[in-house]
Amino acid sequence: MITDLEIIESTIAGAMPDTGVAEATRDGARALLIYALLGTSFGFVLTKSEVISWYRIQEMFRFQSFHMFGIIGSAIVVAASGLWLIRRTEARSLSGERITVPPKRLGNGTRYWAGGTMFGLGWALVGACPAPLFALVGTGESVMLAAIASALVGTWTYAMLRHRLPH
Repeated sequence: MITDLEIIESTIAGAMPDTGVAEATRDGARALLIYALLGTSFGFVLTKSEVISWYRIQEMFRFQSFHMFGIIGSAIVVAASGLWLIRRTEARSLSGERITVPPKRLGNGTRYWAGGTMFGLGWALVGACPAPLFALVGTGESVMLAAIASALVGTWTYAMLRHRLPH
């Protein structure tokens, strides 16, 4: 049996073992590198566009500036266009599976107004939504680690209580 250490050592040496494990490990490492580069690029864009600025967020919630509404609006247009394109072209994932978007069940809407209210309150109190939290930590605002931990606790709590909540 080949150990992880042997795979790493053989990868560094350039001699891959004759197992699919090494190839999967190499593909996984490549995917993680791509994700890290995309995430770093996204954080850079968030920082340069001032989306992570507490002042910009406060301006938005006080209806004093169009800056954030313009960014959010353009994100909606890009997402809607992307979803339309995925459906229109019957796009496939890298593994060849057809990408499908299941239809939304609206129900009575409770989950949307309740979840939106909690998300908005957290955003207003902390001054950032989830993606900018990581960008803020990257810029040296280590206090945002507390907000990230709180978001993770909230997500875990939701997962534990999901079956009891109205959906």
